[in-house]
Amino acid sequence: MLLPVNATLAVVLAVLLAAAVAIAAAARLADAHGRGWARSVAVAGVRAAAQLALVSALIGWVVRALPLLLCFVVLMYAVAVRTAGRRITGNRTWWWAALPIGAAVLPVLVLLVLTGLVPVDGIALVPVAGILIGGGLTATVLAGRRALDELHTRHGEVEAGLALGMLDRDARLEIARPAASDALLPGLDQTRTVGLVTLPGAFVGMLLGGASPLPAAAVQLFVLVALMAVQVVAVAVVLELVARGRLHRADASGGGKRRASRTLGGAEGE
Repeated sequence: MLLPVNATLAVVLAVLLAAAVAIAAAARLADAHGRGWARSVAVAGVRAAAQLALVSALIGWVVRALPLLLCFVVLMYAVAVRTAGRRITGNRTWWWAALPIGAAVLPVLVLLVLTGLVPVDGIALVPVAGILIGGGLTATVLAGRRALDELHTRHGEVEAGLALGMLDRDARLEIARPAASDALLPGLDQTRTVGLVTLPGAFVGMLLGGASPLPAAAVQLFVLVALMAVQVVAVAVVLELVARGRLHRADASGGGKRRASRTLGGAEGE
């Protein structure tokens, strides 16, 4: 076993979390609205501990019946949608985050199940689904936030495109596409440097479980390629949603349908 589950582990984790909170506070790390990240770091660490403890207790129970297993996967998806949507926007269009995550994860997961690579009636479905949903969540958040931030910053260029006769969608795409595409960089860099810079979790986990290096490498390659497919689809879909004004940051009440606000499609508000 890599880590003994004892009091020493608890103390080390507490020290690391406290150090992260203290450094975030000392450096005054904050978002665009001035909200400090120190509290978020602390809450994330505590939540992770509580959630992993709960999942550890539930995982052996839910794998006993297929309906429970599928319900658990749906729960993971719902939490990912809510998390991604609220990270992108504070209005009620957040639920559109369900589309990029679902469109990215579902086809890949169905393919893996139909080909028998992932059994639907075993514990393997939960970690594989979790990896794919997590990858879709990350790509959706990064692409959505970067696209909307770019439209806000360069709204004059969007208006210039409209003045030249471009369609609303096309004008937004010209500005948002490069920024949204940057969401692919973390996954691409991880895949390109695997084995040279890092040994990701699937590879290390199988080695620690007693597998030989070749099968462990095959599983890790499968995870990385599947994640790339998920993230590419998620970025493409969320970019389209932003370009069409479905996912935006405008106030949903009031004159959001006026032509003036459509210049940004709600991307940065009126």
